[in-house]
Amino acid sequence: MRTTFSFSSSGRLIFGNHSLKQLPQTLKFLGAQKPFLISDPVLNRVGLVQQVREQIPNCPMFCEIGPEPTLAMILDAYHAAQKHQPDAIIGLGGGSNMDAAKLVSILLTHGGHPKDYVGEEKVPGPVVPIIAIPTTAGTGSEVSLAAVFTDTDAGIKVSTLSEYLRPKMALVDPLLTLSCPPKVSADSGMDALVHAIEAFTAIDYQKFPVPDGAVSVYQGKNPLADSMAEQAIKLIARHLVRAVQQGDDLIAREGMALAATLAGLAFSNAAVALVHAMEYPVGAAVHCSHGEGNALLLPHVMRFNKPARLKEFATIATWLGEDISGLPLEEAAERAIVAVDRLREAVKIPARLRDLKVQPEQLPAFAQKAISITRLMRVNPIYPTQEEIEAIYKSAY
Repeated sequence: MRTTFSFSSSGRLIFGNHSLKQLPQTLKFLGAQKPFLISDPVLNRVGLVQQVREQIPNCPMFCEIGPEPTLAMILDAYHAAQKHQPDAIIGLGGGSNMDAAKLVSILLTHGGHPKDYVGEEKVPGPVVPIIAIPTTAGTGSEVSLAAVFTDTDAGIKVSTLSEYLRPKMALVDPLLTLSCPPKVSADSGMDALVHAIEAFTAIDYQKFPVPDGAVSVYQGKNPLADSMAEQAIKLIARHLVRAVQQGDDLIAREGMALAATLAGLAFSNAAVALVHAMEYPVGAAVHCSHGEGNALLLPHVMRFNKPARLKEFATIATWLGEDISGLPLEEAAERAIVAVDRLREAVKIPARLRDLKVQPEQLPAFAQKAISITRLMRVNPIYPTQEEIEAIYKSAY
């Protein structure tokens, strides 16, 4: 039995409107004089890249990262950055761009290929300092130790996880999320909800079954992560729908930006689990957004996990605004699933895998790939069988 847990974050977090203006100070604090910016064509087109470059004129950049980045995109970004020998990497955008920045920082420091670092703690040492500037409210990559990309050869999303990948600086400026379109706001916001719920309902850190000699970046449910998850869930319940429907509502945008960062702190220390494991093969196959796939699968995985987490689910129900007074515990726990499904529907995320163009014959292969992600299976409150995972996919189909 474990008797301790630890908690980590980005080196420094600056939160609030106009925090982008602190970028020059941030670079000075890090002693960085040759930053390199990684972003995407959309943010370049809408002017957010220009806002960054107004703070650091003449900063070289690579703005060709697409949604759910592939190996080819990561390598192209790396080769572009390598020409400038940067001493800091800025990731501007959603999780895809920030994760790409993390992977480029590894390659600049340690060489090799992105696949060399897939898994837990495969990064051998410190990397070029990373500055994360989110423009969506969802992934939490600005504080996390994970970088995800699509292995097109294997047909699955894979992760590199290392404490060395936590950004040295995170600038979370809610004003940068105002231009985020409704679908992206919905998908990323529900992604944050998944992060918080999976962190709060993961296996307890005292019971986490890590074999002797094994490495795990996740620790399971713990009091610090619980507090972050609680606040994230409450903020999402209060602000997500309005952020999606009224994108210029700054109070809602601020609430969601804070929720995403809190959820990132929660999951990157406690865990994400079965929802994520099941989404990785789906997203790689049909190219839905990570948040969309997670949100669709979440109620179905919650129903599978409910017997092991009745009290936690009942608590989540209250955080999502449900009145559970007088209800039996199992019924109160069910209200959490109902509330999540209602929120999913309110922000117009599809209800069924078939709506994402998944074919029924794909489900067995999805289950086989999901069960192979041991690092996520062992933090789920119930360790599923491959047959049970396939059954969950069928319930979501």
